[in-house]
Amino acid sequence: MSNTQTPSPSIVSDSPTRPADGRAGIPAGWRHGAVWTYLVMLLASAAALVASLVLSADTLQLARHPESKLGCDINATLSCSAVAESWQAEIIKIGGLSYPNAFLGIAAESVFVTVAVIGMAKVAVPRWFAACTWLGGLAALAYAYWLTSQSLFVIEALCPWCLVLMASTTIQFMALSHATVTVQALPSGRGAAGLRTYYRLGFDLMVDLVWIVAVATVILVKDGPALFL
Repeated sequence: MSNTQTPSPSIVSDSPTRPADGRAGIPAGWRHGAVWTYLVMLLASAAALVASLVLSADTLQLARHPESKLGCDINATLSCSAVAESWQAEIIKIGGLSYPNAFLGIAAESVFVTVAVIGMAKVAVPRWFAACTWLGGLAALAYAYWLTSQSLFVIEALCPWCLVLMASTTIQFMALSHATVTVQALPSGRGAAGLRTYYRLGFDLMVDLVWIVAVATVILVKDGPALFL
């Protein structure tokens, strides 16, 4: 009898296009990797954190010296004071005390900075953590846009640092969404293939550009002439 044994078949994926780790169709390349996507998120989150710190300092300055003029009070339209003194600047009230939005921004953006550093380090995180991070980014974006809409159409004054915060939160969400799909491989359901194709073909670049131009256009149409008076 022969001692030759038939080699056992190697473990392979069930499809040549579906890796064993289940990351089928994930876009490849540096633009879709953890370092780049989370680096963009880190830079945007850091800018938002700086803006929140400046706004917090301005809030304390107005509380101590109500009649003082802030450095970003440029004219009647570009005025941090007008926005800071509105009720929209302190919508969180607990126990009879109100908390400026800027303080919330410091807390939130510190978390996003930390998440971005973790992402750049390629630390594996649970899927629920990645999903909750994206939902947190969506909530931050909605909050920033609500405040911007209030400044444009209700308060009728724009805070330069608030605009920086809105712009950086927008870029932060774009980068976080990119990383969630291409790095964290979420979602994994029916719409996953379409989202992966969206990033693989670079459609996100076009959509992001149109998004930014659209926001800038709304601001310029509404308050353009008044911004430079």
